[in-house]
Amino acid sequence: MRRGILRRTLLFYLLVLSPHAALAQRAPLAGIGVVLMHGKGGQPGSNIASLASALEAQGARVVRPRMPWIGERGQPTSYAVDYNAALRTIDPAIAELRKSGATKIIVAGQSIGANAAIGYGARYGKTLQGVIAIAPGHTPERWARNPEIARGLQEAQALIAQGLGDKMRNFPDINQGRSFEVQATPRAWLSFFDPQGPAVMPQNATALPRIPFLWAIGRHDMLAAAGADYAFSRAPAHPKSKYLEIDAGHMDGPDKAISVITEWLKAI
Repeated sequence: MRRGILRRTLLFYLLVLSPHAALAQRAPLAGIGVVLMHGKGGQPGSNIASLASALEAQGARVVRPRMPWIGERGQPTSYAVDYNAALRTIDPAIAELRKSGATKIIVAGQSIGANAAIGYGARYGKTLQGVIAIAPGHTPERWARNPEIARGLQEAQALIAQGLGDKMRNFPDINQGRSFEVQATPRAWLSFFDPQGPAVMPQNATALPRIPFLWAIGRHDMLAAAGADYAFSRAPAHPKSKYLEIDAGHMDGPDKAISVITEWLKAI
């Protein structure tokens, strides 16, 4: 009698449990869906591509939307929509992930894409299982004293007051200390550069719900000196949240963070 039970138990393990265990080993991130956003002036196929491929190889589903700050030859094309409208670009990507079978949704990004991931989490984080900020960038509250940005703030506010807030024109922008001009409407540009506006990372981190939050930044990144207190520590504490410094700069952050991101996703 006992031998019969043992045989049936062993057979059940071999036919049912063993394949599932093998599948789990081959695809440890199965069921996880990641929205992965590119940086300012970047593209979905630029420096986030290797990270996306690595996550997909582990069983995750990854969608890389074209964000409004997409660029050609390293230059962002425009800020034709405001910050909050840009965040809504993430919604179709999440819908696509859910339709494909993802049950755990993570919003992630590099540079301004990380900024957007935190911003989206602050507004809609109760629908997410985590937020990943890789080499976070775009810091309007730190740029307010820059003469070019200060001039842009004054001009944008004046044009909006004149009823010209939705007419495209040139405005200043900054990316890793480099200044250049972009096309934007005054209203949209102001939403990205207002030092007290919706794109301020410390403010958005504070508004995150209590969900896992990963901040991965290179030791050679310009924002690394600000440390965890800049924004990460402002988020509600969660046992699976992590602040990690890696041996990287800004642009190679996604490549250098592949292993730590993969392990963090496995843990959640």
